[in-house]
Amino acid sequence: MVTVLQIFFALLFVLLIILFVFQPRRKEAVAWPENYRDLLADYVQFYATLDEEGKKAFEEKFEKFLSAVKITGAGAEVEDLDRVLVGAAAVIPVYFIPDWEYVNLREVLVYPGNFNTDFEQQGADRMVSGMVGTGPMENVMILSKWELRQGFINSQSNRNTAIHEFVHLIDKMDGTLDGVPEILLPRKYVAQWKQLIQRTMEQIRRGESDIDAYGATSPVECFAVVTEYFFEQRELFRLHHPELDEMLERIFVRK
Repeated sequence: MVTVLQIFFALLFVLLIILFVFQPRRKEAVAWPENYRDLLADYVQFYATLDEEGKKAFEEKFEKFLSAVKITGAGAEVEDLDRVLVGAAAVIPVYFIPDWEYVNLREVLVYPGNFNTDFEQQGADRMVSGMVGTGPMENVMILSKWELRQGFINSQSNRNTAIHEFVHLIDKMDGTLDGVPEILLPRKYVAQWKQLIQRTMEQIRRGESDIDAYGATSPVECFAVVTEYFFEQRELFRLHHPELDEMLERIFVRK
């Protein structure tokens, strides 16, 4: 026979389960690098050239990103500088886009160096410096720590691996990774953009462009490569590629 006491404890047990399952989850506190503004000013040219109001807007987006996305070392120590550079690379391409969130990213894995397409850090075929994961690695980005830093240390380069990978995430936001960021590009410009990308790839293949050869691999990679150049060396890009510059401004710059 079930006693009143047994019924009481059973109800108490059910109540505790309900409270545990449905209680609001607290976000883990983010430990900001104390000198993150100094690191941004020293290593991130995009940030350093902003006025005070612009820097404040950058910092708000930066803090929002680091609050939402884990940055984890995988065989590499994630130092304050690495965390700052990942956050900066996330903010730069969407700086002018209000209320942007990378809803398709939950974690960035930092490897010490290059890796292969099976995410292995050993062997002779380690040619990958950055990757946006798919399948079991969906919503995960992998970056080489060395390449992450080089993208910001070398101020004369038009390449930045971390920005490149975040552009892939932006590309994927419309549901398809195809080199056409339809979530940002007005529909009336889509056909023009596709033609421009194909023409750019042909120029690269013929050796008639200063855009990195990797951009000729596919429209997906061409979009990411030209966007790196657009943000890393804007004046040079505008001079050499005025049509691309105009189109990328339509996509990324919302003043």
